[in-house]
Amino acid sequence: MKRTLLVLGITLLAAPAQADLTHRLSSSIQLDVGGASTRAVRVGNSYSISGTGVDTTDGTTAGVVGGLGAHTNGVNALTTVTASQSTDGNAFSFANSYTVGDTVPTSAPTVGEVAAFGDITSEAAGTNTGLAGTITTNGSITISPGAGNTSAIGQVISELQSR
Repeated sequence: MKRTLLVLGITLLAAPAQADLTHRLSSSIQLDVGGASTRAVRVGNSYSISGTGVDTTDGTTAGVVGGLGAHTNGVNALTTVTASQSTDGNAFSFANSYTVGDTVPTSAPTVGEVAAFGDITSEAAGTNTGLAGTITTNGSITISPGAGNTSAIGQVISELQSR
């Protein structure tokens, strides 16, 4: 009996522990330096007119509402109108608007230049002056911001699963 207990005891001591745990570590740093960019959108021509209780004229012809004529380099000619109240004392309303479009350039701009359009966004090139990031083995993150038009993102993920 003592031998059986001794063999059983030695067997139990020699058996590995079954924890069934999974530990996963991952880390990453992303450092971005933006490039120079320019966005230019040409503004188009537009004309709008509305009204009630008015008489219109372009100075020559009665009843006209004006409008956009032929264009030169992308800018339309405008036929303007004037309005007068149709009947004295009656209600009336009149609205007239015109947006002059951007001129179409006759040649492409050279590098570094932008056409004189009405909708422009320009972003300077980033520089990596001071932009840095490190992750140590203990999971500490150090990120140093750079100059304009740069970004830095760091992350450490520690995952422990029991099944």
